[in-house]
Amino acid sequence: MKITQSLQPTGTRDNVDNASTDKNEMQQDIRLLGRILGAAIRESEGQPIFDIIETVRRAAVRFKREGIQQERDTMIEKLTALSDDQANTLSRAFSYFLHLANLAEDRDQQKRQRLRLLSSNDAQIGTLGHTLAELERHGVQRNQVRDFLAKTMIVPVLTAHPTEVQRKSTLDLHRHISQCLVAIDSRLTEEESHQLALELTGYIKTLWLTRMLRFNKLTVNDEIENAVAYFSTTFLKAIPNLYTTFARNLGAQPDNAALVSTFLKMGSWIGGDRDGNPNVNADTLTHAMNRHATTLFEYYLAQVHLLGSELSLSTSLTQVSPELASLSEISPDQSRHRLDEPYRRALIGVYARLAATAKHLTAHDLALRNTVAADPYNEPAEFAADLAVIARSLCDNHAGAVVPLRLQELQQAVAVFGFHLAALDLRQSSDVHERILTELYQRAAIKHNGQPVQYDQLDEEQKIAVLLAELDDSRPLVSPWQQYSEETRKELAILQAAASVRRHYGHNAITQYIVSHTETLSDLLEVLVLQQETGLISQQRDDAGQRLPVAPGDGLIVVPLFETIPDLEAGPAIMDRWLSLPQVRERVTHAQDNIQEVMLGYSDSNKDGGYLTSNWSLYNAELQLLEVFRRHDVRLRLFHGRGGSVGRGGGSSFDAILAQPPGTVDGQIRLTEQGEVIQSKYKNAESGRINLELLVSATLLSSLAPHEETRKDADTMQRYTQAMAWLSDAAQHAYRRLVYDTPGFVDYFFAATPINEIAGLNIGSRPASRKKGQRIEDLRAIPWGFSWAQCRLMITGWYGVGTAIDTFIRLGTGKDDGSTQQSRTQLLRDMAEHWPFFQTVLSNMEMVLAKTDMDIGRQYSELVADQEIRRSIFGMIEQEFGLTRDALYSIKQQDLLADNPTLKAALQERFAYTDPLNYLQVEVIRRQRALEDAQQEPSKLEQMRSQRTIHLTINGIATGLRNSG
Repeated sequence: MKITQSLQPTGTRDNVDNASTDKNEMQQDIRLLGRILGAAIRESEGQPIFDIIETVRRAAVRFKREGIQQERDTMIEKLTALSDDQANTLSRAFSYFLHLANLAEDRDQQKRQRLRLLSSNDAQIGTLGHTLAELERHGVQRNQVRDFLAKTMIVPVLTAHPTEVQRKSTLDLHRHISQCLVAIDSRLTEEESHQLALELTGYIKTLWLTRMLRFNKLTVNDEIENAVAYFSTTFLKAIPNLYTTFARNLGAQPDNAALVSTFLKMGSWIGGDRDGNPNVNADTLTHAMNRHATTLFEYYLAQVHLLGSELSLSTSLTQVSPELASLSEISPDQSRHRLDEPYRRALIGVYARLAATAKHLTAHDLALRNTVAADPYNEPAEFAADLAVIARSLCDNHAGAVVPLRLQELQQAVAVFGFHLAALDLRQSSDVHERILTELYQRAAIKHNGQPVQYDQLDEEQKIAVLLAELDDSRPLVSPWQQYSEETRKELAILQAAASVRRHYGHNAITQYIVSHTETLSDLLEVLVLQQETGLISQQRDDAGQRLPVAPGDGLIVVPLFETIPDLEAGPAIMDRWLSLPQVRERVTHAQDNIQEVMLGYSDSNKDGGYLTSNWSLYNAELQLLEVFRRHDVRLRLFHGRGGSVGRGGGSSFDAILAQPPGTVDGQIRLTEQGEVIQSKYKNAESGRINLELLVSATLLSSLAPHEETRKDADTMQRYTQAMAWLSDAAQHAYRRLVYDTPGFVDYFFAATPINEIAGLNIGSRPASRKKGQRIEDLRAIPWGFSWAQCRLMITGWYGVGTAIDTFIRLGTGKDDGSTQQSRTQLLRDMAEHWPFFQTVLSNMEMVLAKTDMDIGRQYSELVADQEIRRSIFGMIEQEFGLTRDALYSIKQQDLLADNPTLKAALQERFAYTDPLNYLQVEVIRRQRALEDAQQEPSKLEQMRSQRTIHLTINGIATGLRNSG
């Protein structure tokens, strides 16, 4: 019996819902969840508010589906008449419905994926099977793939997100509800169906009665806990499983204990990223690593314990290797019941050593069972060696089939996670490093060329000379007897803590140092000097005083972050000089395995130059960097600082990797995963496994398969790139004319978007702006994009593109090249069809345009008091939107999302519940500002209610849009 039959309708369906009798399963799930939520609301809040919610919901659905203007007017009338308490309840109702709709949508995607795998003999795009078949079609054999994986490194890096709006309590309930949705697909008895209905009802009721918002601002430790939770639920299960699948597909036999090279690892910024976050310090760094290790050892101990209970093989029935016998003999287990069970005895000994290791590294007793004192493992390799002894003994004695049951994945986990779980990056802004070195030189009274070093007064070449001299000097610059400023003490302390962490957990625990706002070569050299002064770089010398050769893994890789358009343009020349320095080249060759990493920022380049110019600048920077690195014979690893929104590099990671310029991936890639994207991709092990497989598949295809661009003749690619360069320049001019050159734009932005309300929401430990005041330049790129998403204008994902394409088609580039409007239009169509880069740019923009709503944006513009500013700036935005939509149509020759009906239908379903939240948000902000304008001091209770409702609408709108941060 289906669960839907065991639940009685509770009044949340209407005639619109019943209009179609052919409902797909996702819609059935959404309506089921909606009915249960409706019952919970009516029971808890009463019939009157439930009726209001229903009236608004019906009106919104009808207006969205049928375009009946009267329904929109009814909706707005009801919303403006709400009391503060009613507004609060309604915003919660619509927000939680969107939460549930997203769960149903995610479940539907997973079911579709599984059905495609079951119904087709051909592997689906993005799966390992399809990837290997595609590579074989291009002459790349599986043994070549295995060899390539040995020199591959793919690292998703979790970062704290200033616009992550969900509490962990909410996310935990999401997981429970998702599990119930999975169970609905099973064949259930009547009793099972009834029990499942009770569970689902109970979880949704709990969700409704769970506070959606945080009372207090997130701390860094809260962010650490949120991230660590994903390792327990997802990564520790999904990643070893993915490796096992790779081993099988690459030809490993069940009785072969060989592991796949560790090509996929995890990284994190949370606890080590200080850029603009004063709350990150040495304590958060050490706490983050302790929580990483604690989570990891809890997993290891649980797995070893289960393995010990499962490996009941008896020597009366099988033989064991001499190494396994030795491991068993030194075990502290002396039970007479296990004298013939050497594997169990060996694992009891392994467990004791592992428990001792956990206590040594985390200072916590994590053992799940009583154990005896034992020597801790000195490094992960020792633990791995013991597991390898067990695996080889099983394989050598005709029991290899036992290895894949649990042991193989545990072995792979140790190879991937070591004793540290995830590499923790350090990040700081270059201007902070300059201030520190200025103080250090001043306090040490260092002279260079006979003159006292006033570091911040030096020009660039002088700085380089001073820093290189410092790197060759054995004299310490930092003195324990000096009193430094608070900023300098804090920065030195976190670097010293990093050195301690590396000694404690191994050098893989922290491997990168990201330098934000890298603008010059000295910005990178400063970090080498600071590493040298804090014990991160070895200064060992021989008896003659000569520095000893650099050892593998010594120090942190200094990673420049090129963010703005000018920085991206300057980046290749900086890296050319960097790799030309002998001191640097020695480190790259010996300490970094001849790999140098470069990070590219998507957010700030977008805020600086707009969507199209940001993408084109990144593309060009990658190609120029590749040329520089090839000239120096150094391998380039690009670190993509992508966010959730399209304006910040969001969209499909699979498509984005395949659209990278040829040669720029080459088996080396890191990319940030942030906030709502983490929750969407990695909410559970199944979802995480799918998304990680997509990431790996795209990397292999981009690295080993012939790139689309390399198949084009040089003349064609030249025409593409010349057209793209002209479009980028025109788009940037249009974008900057609006954002930086239009009088009153700043006033419009701060009035017509909820940026100030976002800044007050407890959704991140990092401030929304780098400096106080209202300057676009100082605003962080993440809340900048998030604010435009909230008011449904989303200019970060399309503004300027329409002007560029329209002008290009009508007038050309201004050169007399003999082209016509028809030929120029055809050129753009060819680019969209045959150039992955341009294809992906347009695809992501199309999705943003589909989420943009000028009618709702106009409502927000009414919050701007100055009528002239409001009319002028919104008019510019509205005109550009029309141009962009028409330009996209002229290229694709179809309506928005016509080639993706599933996404289009899902968006229409969500918008019926997102739109009312937008209208309500405008109304509540208007009320709050009216009180302020009237100089009426609202009571603390009134202010709290108003702010809470605004924040609830922010949560709901972000949930409905999904990739807005």
